[in-house]
Amino acid sequence: MNLLLALILLPLLGAIVVALLRGNERVAKPVALGFSLVELVLAAVAWLSYQPGGARLQLNGSVEWIPQYGISLSFGLDGIALVMVAVIALLMPLVLGFSWRERLPAERSRGGFFALLLVEQALTVAVFATTDLFVFYVLFEIMLIPMYFLIGGYGGSRRQYAAVKFFLYSFLGGLIMLASAIGAYSYAASVTGQGTFDWATLRGVLADAPTSVQVWIFLGFFAAFAIKAPLVPLHTWLPDATEQAPIGVAVIVVGVLDKVGTFGFLRYSLPLAPEASQMLAPLVLTLGVIGVLYGSLQAFGQTDLKRFIAYVSIAHFGFIALGIFAFTSQAQVGAASYMVNHSIATGMLVLVIGMIIARGGSSRIADYGGMARVTPVLAGMLLIAGLSTLSLPGTNSFISEFLVLIGSFATRPVFAILATIGMVLAAVYVLRLYQRVMQGPLSGTALLDSVGGPGAATDPEIAVDSGSGSGASRLALRDLDGREIGVLAPLVVLIVLLGLYPAPVLDVITPSVEATMSEVGVTDPVTSQGGN
Repeated sequence: MNLLLALILLPLLGAIVVALLRGNERVAKPVALGFSLVELVLAAVAWLSYQPGGARLQLNGSVEWIPQYGISLSFGLDGIALVMVAVIALLMPLVLGFSWRERLPAERSRGGFFALLLVEQALTVAVFATTDLFVFYVLFEIMLIPMYFLIGGYGGSRRQYAAVKFFLYSFLGGLIMLASAIGAYSYAASVTGQGTFDWATLRGVLADAPTSVQVWIFLGFFAAFAIKAPLVPLHTWLPDATEQAPIGVAVIVVGVLDKVGTFGFLRYSLPLAPEASQMLAPLVLTLGVIGVLYGSLQAFGQTDLKRFIAYVSIAHFGFIALGIFAFTSQAQVGAASYMVNHSIATGMLVLVIGMIIARGGSSRIADYGGMARVTPVLAGMLLIAGLSTLSLPGTNSFISEFLVLIGSFATRPVFAILATIGMVLAAVYVLRLYQRVMQGPLSGTALLDSVGGPGAATDPEIAVDSGSGSGASRLALRDLDGREIGVLAPLVVLIVLLGLYPAPVLDVITPSVEATMSEVGVTDPVTSQGGN
């Protein structure tokens, strides 16, 4: 419990210190990075302390908060929560490293930006770790506040619109979830004589609840988690938020914040409403497959790099929903590991695209072309991130997508076949993006305007001729520097290592998935047929 509390409180402490240093940006930045690196060390200790074959919840503890209503500050980690805590601990120092020189509104403090990121990290860890339903709701809503200010204060020209839309969508979903939480509390009070928000207690009480009660509870949770995930048609906040958010914030949105929705399905929706989850699974599966196909087609037609990332994520979340509600252990392990691998692959893709935009000053795809000629390392990083995004065998995402499809085919073959089309479309839209940005002759308004003109010939960075003859201009375009390579290198290593050896993540996730399957009361079709 002390370790888990440290994981929650350390970023908050870091945020306070950084906020106090807002007037001294040169000190605030390394202090923020230092706190995030210590958090990463603590997450590694938590990972090593966790025993996959041990108790359902570990590193747990509880302190009474409002005892007359059965509310306590209870925290604990299962395997799925642990890997998500590790993901946010990994991504935050990389985000801070990228944001070291990210272009932000001149009137805004970079120290304030870093402080808000650390607050968001603390709240996200707490959301994954809490085991009290009321506390989960409170954190679910409070975590919107720093993200609202990160998008609305530091984003693009339409940042206020995107921030308000993001806040209202998620806040409304949270209120609907609160209604279901109150319903669960009231039902527990009617059965046991004592209302409670404790997850483990509610799980036992609601397992025997009438299906009609479970359906209403499930729908309230589903509204909140489907918005957060996001599933079509509740996804429209994500493209706007991703487009307007600073790159570092976009990494947190698509790499971590969205996972609260899919985590909620596994932690709350399935165990607390097992019969309703199975009965309404076709609805979720339909939305998931629609998301795969719709997100893929939208990604193919995008003209903006950041909106491209948003629609790629929508397609991937469709795969995760398919894996969760196929109700096989293979599919759910695939979905849970997809949450991790999507964070790694898409997080890297966002960072690389941010580095491209930093060089061209535009997020329009048409403003780029032929960058591989002068930025080969950057081109290689985009290719690695793209190949992981399309789940090429040998990259980290492949095993997740494979498990989702093979597991869901056993119980939902039609949905699995339709989702497979998304794999083909992913190869098309990723390779098409790479070709348009990196291949061919150096071209594009953003590149020519940003690196050409007087002074380009004396620029110490890479210079090439834009044409032949005496009228050719000199262009200077910088490849990745040491800081940028340092930001991307850990993600490259994880993409390769988890692609070749995914066992470290799968071993942690699998016991929690098996426990969830047992709580829902479903059995793998292979097991029921004799285990072969």
